[in-house]
Amino acid sequence: MLVVLATVIGLVSVLALWAKRQALETETWTNTSSELLENETIRNAVADFAVSALYDNVDVQGRIAQTLPPRLAPLAGPAAGGLRQLSTQVAQRALEQPKIQALWEDANRVAHEKLLDLLDDEGEFASTSGGVVTLDLSGIIGQIAAQVGLPGSLVDKLPPEASQIEVLRSEQLSAAQTGVKLLRTAAYVLSFLTLGLYALAIYLARGRRRETLRAVGFGFLIIGVLVLIVRNAGGNALTDSLTGTAAAEPPVRATWEIGTSLLEDTGQSLIGYGILIVLAAWLAGPTAAATGVRRGLTPYLRQPRIAYGALAVLLILLFWWDPFVATHRIVPSIVLIVVAAVGVEALRRQVIREFPDRVTTHSATGMAQGMRDRMQEARERRVSRTTEPPAADAKVEALERLAKLREAGVLSDEELAAEKSRILSAESGP
Repeated sequence: MLVVLATVIGLVSVLALWAKRQALETETWTNTSSELLENETIRNAVADFAVSALYDNVDVQGRIAQTLPPRLAPLAGPAAGGLRQLSTQVAQRALEQPKIQALWEDANRVAHEKLLDLLDDEGEFASTSGGVVTLDLSGIIGQIAAQVGLPGSLVDKLPPEASQIEVLRSEQLSAAQTGVKLLRTAAYVLSFLTLGLYALAIYLARGRRRETLRAVGFGFLIIGVLVLIVRNAGGNALTDSLTGTAAAEPPVRATWEIGTSLLEDTGQSLIGYGILIVLAAWLAGPTAAATGVRRGLTPYLRQPRIAYGALAVLLILLFWWDPFVATHRIVPSIVLIVVAAVGVEALRRQVIREFPDRVTTHSATGMAQGMRDRMQEARERRVSRTTEPPAADAKVEALERLAKLREAGVLSDEELAAEKSRILSAESGP
């Protein structure tokens, strides 16, 4: 019951933690905005917005007519239409430039910092000043206008709302502040509660902790799969609600996929954690394969410097490969390292109790010899299973072993006679 409860809470905690990081961390928000502009579909949408802001608020046709001779004034309309098409192409190319992308990143950073300042301010000023958070794209529009050839004075005459995207209105402030409080609390409290319930379930499962650990691994797998399903379903719902035409769907879909890429990484990481936990539970299990693996690792696990040295190498490779979200942040990284160290120590203690006769291997030569001995034992076992010696030869070998044991003083005369009689009597049986 604890594992099931932790899994349900874990799903909610993952969604809350993702929303908190994506919406309330300026660095994450800014990095995501940069990735958005690197997407061609979104770049084209931003270019269309910028050009529309120019043409909807500036009489480009009238300006062209004023510069043309009177007899060529009728050509101002076609010229303005052609210039608009050219402006869109120029804008699309301009948004690929590092300078324009830096303006986009700065605009998003400023907007997000202003948003957080407003959300974190519970005083009278923030509530009554009519505060509105906007994403100001006037700098980008000005750069595009300059590359098209329009004078800067035209851009300066644009009304503020023409070059700004509204993020938050004043009447939404109170609800937004309450939501931010709940989100920040839920993100941390639910995450710690999930891990605490999993740990409590393992602690209470005396006598069946391995099975409970395996259930925890499946819980991580289930959370990861559900997170990916929720992300996909949310993208479909958002696209359907925000778009009325097929042409508007690609930028919305691309925005959702980029904006939820952190959620996708988290889901995939949870699936990876679940697989590792299930494998750890299998390695500690009673199956012949798991027992064989533990027996082979025992000489190396007995030596802390080898066991923890190998763990250190694996962790270095893991952080270099960087497949999990936990390796991106300090606290989750520390938790991952501690859990891995505890797992290695638990495995060390288990194999030392289980195979007390497996001596420590001190040198590379000894390791190689140990591997050769195990390979030889495996070959002998395979041969013994496929080739059965004749019954008479088996009895002769058994008598020879008895004689050697008698010579070594292991068997007494009475024990030797009893064993010999038992072996020989088997010869006359059916």
